[in-house]
Amino acid sequence: MSRAGGGGAGKGAGRGDRALKVRVKTARGRKLSSTRWLQRQLNDPYVQRAKKEGYRGRAAYKILEIDNKFRFLVPGARVVDLGCAPGGWSQVAVRRVNALGEKSGKARGTVLGVDIQAVEPIAGADLMQLDFLDEAADEAVKERLGGQADVVLSDMAAPASGHRQTDHLKIMALAEAAAEFAFDLLAPGGSFVAKVLRGGTEGELLALLKQRFDRVQHFKPPSSRKDSAEMFVVATVFRG
Repeated sequence: MSRAGGGGAGKGAGRGDRALKVRVKTARGRKLSSTRWLQRQLNDPYVQRAKKEGYRGRAAYKILEIDNKFRFLVPGARVVDLGCAPGGWSQVAVRRVNALGEKSGKARGTVLGVDIQAVEPIAGADLMQLDFLDEAADEAVKERLGGQADVVLSDMAAPASGHRQTDHLKIMALAEAAAEFAFDLLAPGGSFVAKVLRGGTEGELLALLKQRFDRVQHFKPPSSRKDSAEMFVVATVFRG
């Protein structure tokens, strides 16, 4: 995906450093669920922190926390970020693999963001508008990247239908497709990270990954909301 953002009160308010919660009044025509979502967003410390630190969304902290534990985004690494919009994961990857060459004496990495929709430019990242499910997509990505990747990331999720089981199956189908894509793209020793949902069918994906990687495990970063079924599968040391 905590260190909450600021929010101290003014002089004489008597609140110390306690964060001020923003309350959202239910506007006419707005559903209660929409109001709750907006209130949660306004009071989310990761949303506030993302704005302060220049990330395109709170999801940036998920990959930061995953990489803090597993350490695969190293200077010089070649990274492919599948379904990269709006770009938070690619922003993190750019900084960590030294794609802008800002870390003196460190190898300079490459970040290629791939998405079916156009994405606003990201400093240090190459962006490719492409459906990774297309038959020749893997070869097109290899050509653009100039070879194989060291890391393949996927934070993809299909639009929510409101039906939990259907949404679970859609996300798992994307994760499995991303894994198959990674098998064609990764260099030996590479890493793969994908979003999954708890619910049973992720066992098939784990079995598939264990055939190709030395280490495979689940991880739920602190920035992933506690009430969410979201978690991430992290596979490292690709056997090729």
